[in-house]
Amino acid sequence: MTPFQTFSEITSALPKARVIPNIDAEINAIRNKKLKSIIVLDDDPTGTQTVYDTPVLTKWSTSIIAAELEKDTKLFFILTNSRSRTSKDAEKLAFEIGDNIRVATEGTINPVLVISRSDSTLRGHYPVEVNALVQGMQLKDVVTFIIPAFFEGGRYTIGDTHYVMEQEKMIPAADTAFARDKVFGYQSSDLREWVLEKTGNAVQSSQIKSLSLKELRVDSLELLGQKMERLTPGDICIVNATEYQDLKKLTLAVLRSSITPLFRTAASFVAAIAAQPPRPLLSPSELTLPVNRAGLVVVGSYVPKTTEQLQHLRTHLPHYDVEIDVQKLIQNRVESPSQLAREIDQQIKEGRLVILYTSRKLISASTDQQNLVIGQKVSNYLSDIVSKLSIAPRFLITKGGITSSDVTTQSLLAVRAMIRGQIMPGVPVWELGPESRFPGLYQIVFPGNVGDIASVTEVAAQLSDKY
Repeated sequence: MTPFQTFSEITSALPKARVIPNIDAEINAIRNKKLKSIIVLDDDPTGTQTVYDTPVLTKWSTSIIAAELEKDTKLFFILTNSRSRTSKDAEKLAFEIGDNIRVATEGTINPVLVISRSDSTLRGHYPVEVNALVQGMQLKDVVTFIIPAFFEGGRYTIGDTHYVMEQEKMIPAADTAFARDKVFGYQSSDLREWVLEKTGNAVQSSQIKSLSLKELRVDSLELLGQKMERLTPGDICIVNATEYQDLKKLTLAVLRSSITPLFRTAASFVAAIAAQPPRPLLSPSELTLPVNRAGLVVVGSYVPKTTEQLQHLRTHLPHYDVEIDVQKLIQNRVESPSQLAREIDQQIKEGRLVILYTSRKLISASTDQQNLVIGQKVSNYLSDIVSKLSIAPRFLITKGGITSSDVTTQSLLAVRAMIRGQIMPGVPVWELGPESRFPGLYQIVFPGNVGDIASVTEVAAQLSDKY
């Protein structure tokens, strides 16, 4: 087996990205001129990890979308949590939201641009979500861009191959644990082959194009724009990227063009097209945290990185454990959510950090559908516990996208939250709206696949008033 290379070894022969002066201002100017808004459909809440001062909606009726557009919001997220659904349900949902967006934007002078944000390790309901969204919005002559780069999490696309950086080594995505996902597994790291694999060869190889790093870095904007115009309806374009200048140059070229784009991306492209001025990581001193109570950490994600982080947290910070035995839960042999909620309330009141987590042995079934049902049962039980809390914790860390979404929407009944920024790279902080059960609560939406072994521990310690 060939040893995995480092980032510098893979990229050493590539041309350097050139900084285009005032590119953010140019992106903002043309975006504001051409578009009413950018709507990011997020298949779990972790796609908010690269922007700030941006709203997140957890409901998507025509009236709710229209109300947000009437506020002249230039960028907002709709949390679909579709990754926790079956393929058929995700397809129906994408069509419904697409149709609602179409109705909500009737009569607007400028169109909206839609981004289908999904996982940087290639998990999610592709292509059914994208196809259903196009149908729901009644878009014509669409060119789809595939952009899974997420720099903050060490995800890069080079030579059409998508990599995940682990311990300084660049691992082709198909060689990682993410590719063995029980529901969304895959065999191809080459994104051209991945598209064919995921579409069941329903598209022709000739329809799959790509933009290389050399093209993005050497070509002039004019030449890049000409290449955009040569893309034809139905084309799927793979975008290589290792840094923000790659994505910003692409953004400007697409916005200047006459094509109808739809984006299937990870979180870094959202930041590129948002073109917000850089902002430092959030400091706990910038957050109004309540005193005389402790925080709550809820862990549902099963990826190996989360398990390592959970063990580190339990080893290094004083806390109170609430472990949910998944096998017993499936057999309906667990305590009532109300009983556990009372237990957690008492510990929070007494100032003990509470860690609510699922047992780490992965319980899997023989079919994707059954695995999703198990995952939903676990998430629903965690959500039921949190929904019955009577005391708002000092802060709430939710680990894993599905867990975060269900806690936000089912437990805390939040309809609108504001992304305040990131407390560490790739880890957003939400402030819940006044309609939620705990208005103003800070929820740290911690992706299952982000950070090193000590990251959750560090965030919990920063936000606590004891450590």
